[in-house]
Amino acid sequence: MWNISTLILLLLLQFSCSLIGSATAFVSYDSKAITINGLRRVLISGSIHYPRSTPEMWPDLIQKAKEGGLDVIQTYVFWNGHEPSPGKYYFEGNYDLVKFIKLVQQGGLYVHLRIGPYVCAEWNFGGFPVWLKYIPGISFRIDNEPFKFQMQKFTEKIVDMMKEEKLYESQGGPIILSQIENEYGPMEYEIGAPGKSYTKWAADMAIGLSTGVPWIMCKQDDAPDPVINTCNGFYCDYFSPNKAYKPKMWTEAWTGWFTEFGGSVPHRPAEDLAFSVARFIQKGGSFVNCYMYHGGTNFGRTSSGPFIATSYDYDAPLDEYGLLRQPKWGHLKDLHRAITLCEPALVSGDPTLTQSGT
Repeated sequence: MWNISTLILLLLLQFSCSLIGSATAFVSYDSKAITINGLRRVLISGSIHYPRSTPEMWPDLIQKAKEGGLDVIQTYVFWNGHEPSPGKYYFEGNYDLVKFIKLVQQGGLYVHLRIGPYVCAEWNFGGFPVWLKYIPGISFRIDNEPFKFQMQKFTEKIVDMMKEEKLYESQGGPIILSQIENEYGPMEYEIGAPGKSYTKWAADMAIGLSTGVPWIMCKQDDAPDPVINTCNGFYCDYFSPNKAYKPKMWTEAWTGWFTEFGGSVPHRPAEDLAFSVARFIQKGGSFVNCYMYHGGTNFGRTSSGPFIATSYDYDAPLDEYGLLRQPKWGHLKDLHRAITLCEPALVSGDPTLTQSGT
């Protein structure tokens, strides 16, 4: 006869297996970390921008990222590539966003989708389509009705596409996080009240799209609840979220820097990058994204100016051509392995408050 302890253990095992085999997952957060099906995770991420490589390269890049210890692939969504003229959309070739995300899912990794739709990224016009300039009365990234109409229309287009393809984790897909706007905090500070109004509108608009996963705003100290504010920089151990019940996240841990024509080729030692990541985790961080993990190439006229080179190598762990950059790739792989081994201890303890994904 089985005793009561054995029966309880078997029931717990059955419940755990049912979660693992579930077609959908619930993504949320608390003060410690992003949670997936109620389990806190220390997530290691890396930026790979799909238009800066080719579809033929994507499977190999994703596999090398996984071998390097990543849990998540992060990418911007490039508005001017997807809507070159008003209402006419393009999602083919290097811009086949759905294919890229499905390949990440097949590789066993999660996705952080940074919709923006302003992305900066040393990308031409910051990702804005040039035709936006010619809309009467438009002013970019402010409480301006013509701009907000176009921004919401494109954001909804991307979210609806992701939902149709069932790509959000709440639908069984790989997308666990989304981003609205990008590094707007310093600009809001200069603009004042109209900037603050725009920030709140952008957050409310994004939340209203009901993706089932949390939204973030990077470099946005006043990100409205339940949006999580996050850090970008060479070092982020000093950073704290704007509410005690939000996790400490580093959206861009800069692995190097972009190259300018006539300038030196930037280099960041692997040891310095690894130390900064370890320090962030030590101080309570639970999400780190290497920007870039693979930088790639600014094809055609996609690089911004002045003097941004066609190479977007970024001294990344995978170089411009997708080859391993040693010792950086291997050094980070070892660090990621050590962090993963410590994950249960790092996320233990009582959360301040749990927030559901929206």
